[in-house]
Amino acid sequence: MTNIDHSFRPPDSFVELSRTLGDPAEDMVILAEGNTSARAGDDQFWVKASGRSLREISAAGFVLVRFDPLLAALHRTLTDEEVREVLREANDDPASGKVPSVEAFMHAWLLRLPGVHVVGHTHPTALLPLLCLEESETLANSRLFPDEIVCCGQYACWVPYVDPGIELAKAIARSVLAFQEQHGQLPKVLWLQNHGLIALGATPAEVISASRMSVKAARVWQGLLAMGRPIHILPDSLRARIESRPDEHFRQKMLWGDPA
Repeated sequence: MTNIDHSFRPPDSFVELSRTLGDPAEDMVILAEGNTSARAGDDQFWVKASGRSLREISAAGFVLVRFDPLLAALHRTLTDEEVREVLREANDDPASGKVPSVEAFMHAWLLRLPGVHVVGHTHPTALLPLLCLEESETLANSRLFPDEIVCCGQYACWVPYVDPGIELAKAIARSVLAFQEQHGQLPKVLWLQNHGLIALGATPAEVISASRMSVKAARVWQGLLAMGRPIHILPDSLRARIESRPDEHFRQKMLWGDPA
């Protein structure tokens, strides 16, 4: 167990991201829904403590946990009690009385991906109806307008429904690896069937832009589906062009800031 320096706190920008995702005006979470995480070095990361509300969370609402016990558990079949034991083992500050979110397993795996330093998981009201449709995977692989590609990538990684917790982390790992093999890159956003959204980024600003643009796209989808008219989906050739444009790369840098 690491000796905790209690002056070591999650970055203010990460706490602010978490509060932004929990703002009722964003309509992405209510009550204690959703969770966020950020790397704290090679061995540890910050994750929301179980039961905390993103709306009013402070630096004290996060737990410092170690990667290794969580990642090792993904190769095992665990009972509920064994899952709780792994979370206790990973907790680098048990004296605080805080318990890591059960989604710490998925955060551990995602934060090990190249270039991912921050993760935001929400349940946007606008997106949930789409995630509950039979054709949600088709919608995840569609894009309607350029800024959706700039902020969310050419495709969303679709994850079939499984129990939240360690089984969800395993399903996310399978889906992300399949996505990477198919598209040759990592996703910026993940659509969790009947569940919610995950946004990945090098900075908090990248996560909030992907989250907000996902909500905007979901509202556009809802409007189009309500019209019942033919829908024009941006073709792959245009998506690739938009994603590769130098001016869009410059705009991303201005929007998201320096990951360092």
